[in-house]
Order: sequence, then structure tokens, then C-alpha cells
Amino acid sequence: MKKVLHLDENHEVLWNGLTALGYHNEADYSSSHESLLEKIADYEGLVIRSRIPVDRILLESAKQLQFIGRVGAGLENIDVEAAKKQGITVVSAPEGNRNAVAEHAIGMLLSLLNHLRRADQEVRKGIWKRAENRGIELSNLTVGIIGYGHMGKQFAKRLSGFDCEVLCYDILDGIDNEHARQVPLDVFKREVDVVSLHTPQTPKTIHLVNRSFIAEMHKPFWLINTARGSAVDTAALLEGLKSGKIKGAGLDVLEHENKAFTALFNQDNVAQELEELLNRNDVLLSPHIAGWTHDSNYLLAKTVLDKIMRL
Repeated sequence: MKKVLHLDENHEVLWNGLTALGYHNEADYSSSHESLLEKIADYEGLVIRSRIPVDRILLESAKQLQFIGRVGAGLENIDVEAAKKQGITVVSAPEGNRNAVAEHAIGMLLSLLNHLRRADQEVRKGIWKRAENRGIELSNLTVGIIGYGHMGKQFAKRLSGFDCEVLCYDILDGIDNEHARQVPLDVFKREVDVVSLHTPQTPKTIHLVNRSFIAEMHKPFWLINTARGSAVDTAALLEGLKSGKIKGAGLDVLEHENKAFTALFNQDNVAQELEELLNRNDVLLSPHIAGWTHDSNYLLAKTVLDKIMRL
């Protein structure tokens, strides 16, 4: 009987579905990368989220591996090229949590525009400031989306109900639709009031939002990041917030997350800038949960199962 190793816990629909397909499932939610080198050769399938990097070294030991199911959208923790060379099929599930990410991004944007974090804290302290907490209507803004794939398109679709102009920028041409107009980067930087990131992690997207990017934006802007923390240079973000060039930031992801996205680093060289970020009232934070609702927990697992069934 073919065996599948699960390195992270997921919705039971995936486990049960693989059983129905004739696979024997085994769970290992604690072993280290080094420990897995000794056992990975016994499995035909591997199911992961983010806990363990599936690098070339691990893949070289996976002599029987036929597929890797990544229960999530990004593939940066998998050496996809090495997997292809070994004939291993890699599947992921960006379709499974695109609704969740889009709704989370909308929630963060509306909260920033209407000062909900600050207003809530003030009212709880008995402070009643109405004029100071007046918001800005989304319908009068131009929203810019960087990365117009599954996540970006779904965010744009959600924005269509707000009657705002939506522009998108992507390294691929001809991917716009009825919900967003694709423009060159210089036009994007000239026109938008809101920047929302929906990019995968690649060498080109690391520190995509840096000092140069912020300086080249023609208007002060709000920033939403539900993609990867590495896309934003935290030091540059802080400078932009302090200068007023960035009006506010909604961050579901942080540059200082660990590689498994389960915690923040605790290193002296990042402590000061991270502490500054955490203490700002113009920053809204969540713990990398935009794509991880109760609904998407099921959909992610079901999407991976469906793709494995088609192999």
C-alpha cells in the first residue's frame, strides 16, 4: 500500500479522501528536517503547509516520492525545480483561500480608512472624538493591486461593489479583467491611493516595497499586505509612516516572521524596528491568518485532494 506522510495538521477531508483513494496516511507533526531524512524514502506522498522546508537535500532522500501537496498558496518552501527533475508532482491550493484573503484585505482597508482601531481604543477609555475620527470613503479612491493572480483578482472582484477605480500591475501582460485595469508601474505609482500586495515570494518580490518604491509614489498612500512579510522592508515602512508618505498599513504578514509563519523572530537586530511597528496606531496587524478562515481550512485541503485525485 502506498503511504503518505503528513507534516502538518489539516482538515480531515484530505486525510479521509486519501484513505478512500487507497493511501495509508501517517502523521508526523514534530520531527525535524534532519529526522525526516531518515524516513522520507518510505513514502510516495508528502502533505505539508510551512513547518518543514522541502529542499533539495530532503528530496534526494525521497526515492519513492510521487507527489507533494502544499496546503496553501505559496511554494517558496519547496524546491520546485528539484522536484520536477525527480519527476515529483507539486500541487498547491491558491484557489482554496482566495476568498478569505480578499475579505481580510477589504476588512483591513476599511478599518484603516475609518480609524477603527484608534476610535475603538479611545471610546473604551471614555474619549469621544468625532471630527478627529472621520473616515475617508473608498469609493473616491484609486486602489492599486500588485500581483494579479488568484488573490489579486478576488480582491478586485470584492472592490467592485465599492465603485472605486482599481488598477493592477503584474509582471505578466494581458491579465486584467472587468474588475481591474492593468497599467505600467510608472502609471500605477502616479495614480493609486492604496497599494495592496498579492505577490508570491520570489527574488523579485523580496523588499518590493522599499525606500525607492515609497519615494516614487506620487501620492501618500495606504498599504495592505496579505501576501508575504518579505515583500515589505520594515525599516522603509517605518520611515514612510513617520514622514506621512504612508498613511497607514494593514499587515497580516511581517518581515520578522519565522520561515514557518508561526511566530516572530526574537533577535536583537530586529527588536527595535519591530517594537516601533507594533506600537503605532496607524498600523493594523493580524497573525498571518488572512487565508486561514474556518471555511478556507476545508477548501484548501479539498483543493489539494482534488488535484491529487487527478494525477
